[in-house]
Formats: sequence, C-alpha cells, structure tokens
Amino acid sequence: MVKWIGVSTTKHQLTLYDNNRAIKTYPIATGKILTQTPFGTYTIINKDPNPGGPFGVMWMGLSRPHYGIHGTNNPSSIGKSVSHGCIRLYNHDVLELSSLVPIGTEVVIHK
Repeated sequence: MVKWIGVSTTKHQLTLYDNNRAIKTYPIATGKILTQTPFGTYTIINKDPNPGGPFGVMWMGLSRPHYGIHGTNNPSSIGKSVSHGCIRLYNHDVLELSSLVPIGTEVVIHK
C-alpha cells in the first residue's frame, strides 16, 4: 500500500490516495493570489502536534521550507484562497489525516 496526497488548489480539496484509489477527500484553504500555494511534488518531513495559533492542532511540514499542511484557528477560511501558501484543514480533519500518513508521504500540489 502506497499512500500519497493530492492537493487541488482550484477545487480546494486534498485527497488521500492508496496507489491510484482515492481513500478520502477533505475541504481545504489554499494560498491567496500574492502568496499562492506552490505547485510541485513534496514530502511530509515532520509533524508537530499542537503548534498553536493559526496552525490549529497539527502541523505537517513539507519539504518546501516554510510550507505545510495544518489545522486552523479560523474554520470559516476553509474552501477559500486566503492563506500565506500553506494548506489548511479543519482541525478534526488534519488530526485524522496525520494519523493516516507517515513522515515521508508524497504530496502533489496542482491546479
């Protein structure tokens, strides 16, 4: 079983895959026009539970410095392009996702 994450910035969706089969899809917030979420293929390099503030209950850092997948203290932002480039999930969703993917999981960000 090879799990990986696909992020669609236009659909505001993060999808967890097992090989080519979608397991679960989550609504997300992405970067705004001036600080867009960077396209490309990255890996999850660390996890930090309870980082606090705007990062909600979990931070999963990407191999692109200063970018990550994290929770939020502003749930009304989900579904919008409002972040500084990171991928925001509802806190309960980021906790579930972080329990399903290990460090080293590939993350593909596309339109």
